[in-house]
Amino acid sequence: MASVAAPHGDAPRIRRSRISPEREAELYAAALDLLQEVGYESLTMDAIAARCRCSKATLYRQWTGKPQLLAQALHHGKPATVAGVDTGSLRGDLEALVAQIDDRQVERDTALMRALFHAVHEHPELLQALRDMLIDPELSGFNALLARAVERGEIAADLPARGYVAHMLIGALAARPLLSGKSADSAFLRHYIDAVVVPALGL
Repeated sequence: MASVAAPHGDAPRIRRSRISPEREAELYAAALDLLQEVGYESLTMDAIAARCRCSKATLYRQWTGKPQLLAQALHHGKPATVAGVDTGSLRGDLEALVAQIDDRQVERDTALMRALFHAVHEHPELLQALRDMLIDPELSGFNALLARAVERGEIAADLPARGYVAHMLIGALAARPLLSGKSADSAFLRHYIDAVVVPALGL
């Protein structure tokens, strides 16, 4: 299934796929490979179509444009998601998130995010597509995960650190490559959660 951009705050509309899941995965892989090779500004739907040996019309039947295609491609290959995570404890939920991570994919995704970092500031339509497809759904799921921890009595509803857990984790993912030249792999994230997130939450 592929996404069509929606107004901010609304769920993205879904356009029914006319291609097989296998072919869709090939298109996503090709789009992300090209993104890493040439950057967002130089990437075109024509280039993606040529790499995939399909017509540009085929791409536009599935996605309204480059931002939506790339957002869907990143969503398709994201290394971890809060969807379905509910171990019965907040610490267990955080550990379950890290357990999903494939370290080789994290290296690739780190390179992709570098390619997109500048582009999201220059192209608001790309930022909106990423919000609709990736950021807002995951943030909503993460907030629900924290709300369950409040209901279980693990953390207080007014705990100041509660509102910054997502910031802490995203900060770790972004900062490690800058500070050490290494991706935030699963081993690093486990240590980070134990040393930073867990104490901040008083677990």
